[in-house]
Amino acid sequence: MKKVGVLISGRGSNLGALMSAEGSAPYRIVLVISNIEGADGLRRAAEAGIATLAIPHKGKSREAFDAELDAALRAAEVEIICLAGFMRILSDGFVRTWEGKLINIHPSLLPAYRGTRVHERVIEAGEAQSGASVHFVVPELDAGPVIAQANVPVHPGDTPEALAARILQIEHKLYPAALRLLAENKVKLEKGLAVFS
Repeated sequence: MKKVGVLISGRGSNLGALMSAEGSAPYRIVLVISNIEGADGLRRAAEAGIATLAIPHKGKSREAFDAELDAALRAAEVEIICLAGFMRILSDGFVRTWEGKLINIHPSLLPAYRGTRVHERVIEAGEAQSGASVHFVVPELDAGPVIAQANVPVHPGDTPEALAARILQIEHKLYPAALRLLAENKVKLEKGLAVFS
């Protein structure tokens, strides 16, 4: 049973999906950390009996903030970190320290559409498909090897909000499935690749 820490900045909808899948899963969420005090996801976790912590980032260097994160995660004996709507870029040092144990969900079919404003860019480009990807986190933004992906169609006349809502539904299935693979040692990061067994 792997101990998981989840980093959030907002409402924690993907956190909720990871929590809902816990019953039969090979992982337990032991700590939820937000860089935003009062984030809805902290309340959601606390109501489920999960330890929570707010570590504000304002007025701190990236390295100082990441050192606080690292200390809290280690104190909780976390083995895997899930980024779930965590709106901070982590330092290279932190990412390297947790390499292979740090995953993120991104609302596009990576390697396409890294970064922000994903849905707007997908619609502007006239894409017929979009989706979500769970990937290992590496120092380069949204560039880590993909563990799992799922597609959704882009409908004519879609707004970014409508597309985002459709993708969020598949994210809630995809993220727990990908975390399960990692927790069961069925995927690992090796020489920059996701290696499945």
